[in-house]
Parts: sequence; C-alpha cells; structure tokens
Amino acid sequence: MSQLADKTVVITGAGRGLGRAFAASCGAEGARVVIAEIDRDRGSDAAEALVRDGCDAWFTPLDIADADSVAAMAAAVGTRYGAIHGLVNNAALATGLGGKGFEDIDGETWDRVMTVNVRGIWLVTKACVPLMRAGGGAIVNLASDTALWGAPLLLHYVASKGAVIAMTRAMARELGGDGITVNAVAPGLTRTEATDDVPAARHALYETGRALKRTQHPGDITGAVTFLLSDGAAFITGQTLAVNGGFVMH
Repeated sequence: MSQLADKTVVITGAGRGLGRAFAASCGAEGARVVIAEIDRDRGSDAAEALVRDGCDAWFTPLDIADADSVAAMAAAVGTRYGAIHGLVNNAALATGLGGKGFEDIDGETWDRVMTVNVRGIWLVTKACVPLMRAGGGAIVNLASDTALWGAPLLLHYVASKGAVIAMTRAMARELGGDGITVNAVAPGLTRTEATDDVPAARHALYETGRALKRTQHPGDITGAVTFLLSDGAAFITGQTLAVNGGFVMH
C-alpha cells in the first residue's frame, strides 16, 4: 500500500524546486496532489507532468501573500475534493536575500519576507484547516536549518524560518484535539534553481561541514515530508526535523 493512497495533499509553491519534488513524491505515493502555485505556467506544467506520469494532480493558482487568493484556493480545493488530508507549506521568499548584514536590510524587504514566509503560512493553514477537521490530517511546514545554527548575512530569512518553527509548535497544540499533526522540516542548503545565487563559499561550508560530506538534493528531503504526511507519523507532532546530512544536530 502506498503511504498516501486516497489522501488529498495541497503543496504550496509546487511549480519548481523543492515544492515540485514534494509533489512528485506525494503523487508517487498515491496522493491526489494539488499544485498551489503563484506562477501559472510553472504550476500548470508541474501538474501536467505528474498526470503524464500516471498521478492524480491538479493546479490551482495561489499567492500566499494575498488573503483573497488564499481563500479562493481553499474554496476551489473544497469544491473539487471536499476534504484535505495533507498540507505542505512550502512556498517562501528566499532567492536573492543573502549577503547583507542585519544593519543593511531595508524595511521594505524585511516586511516582504515576513509577509510571505510567516503570514503566508498562517493564512494558508487557517484556510485549509476547516477542510481537514472532519477526518484529521497532517501539516508539514518548511523551515530551514539556518534558523537552527544562526546563519549570518541572512537575518530576515533566518528570523522568518525561526517563526515557522515556533508557529509549528503552537499550531500543533491548537490542532491536536482535531487529530491534525503539525511538524516542520528544516532542510540544509539544497541544490535547486532557487539556490543558484548562493555564493560558492556558503555551498562549500555546508558540503564540507556536514557529517555526510556531499551536496544535498531535493530527493534527500522528499522522504521526510511524505513520511510526516503519512499514517506512520500520526503520533508525531510539534517537531522540527533537520534534514541536512548532519550539518546541524539537535
């Protein structure tokens, strides 16, 4: 039996990178996959690729920074599927943020990062939970191990991912009575198109500093996410799982 058979899973930011890898993994495990993505072309392409591979996948547009867009996405999913069994809060603002000391970050950029990376997860979760309550379910929030080791020259992003970890714990307390688990996965620096602008020195820091001394790829993280969405993780909640080859151990 596939881990996610007969489950409907919503994945935000699933048009590329980690989100697309999570979508493919969930589809392969039997889930009905909702690709919720701001870029319509990427989202449609990701859904069509999964369908060609024999998966049940559907694209719906989503801007997690826009409350109306979030509400429309949840309504569309409810109309199509009736219930949600899993939610992966993957969408985030990360590209092009690094390299500035905290004194040099401008307020507009700070607010944008917090709006997308923190408020966005809150909005999406709030909209999707009513579709999960009847049957329980699992929420996986994408954090980052930068919040576990205090990565420099990236304070706004690090702070936003620290907030994701804190929200995960509070949500787990509030939703436990509904049989909904809430966990976070904190990847290390992963080779995707979104990290192409990361300086070579930062990649080297990770790749030589890990206990497992190699590059991290999206496939290194998908197993953890699909497990936390599965019934096998039904008694795990409020936890942050660092998936980084042992760069951070906690």
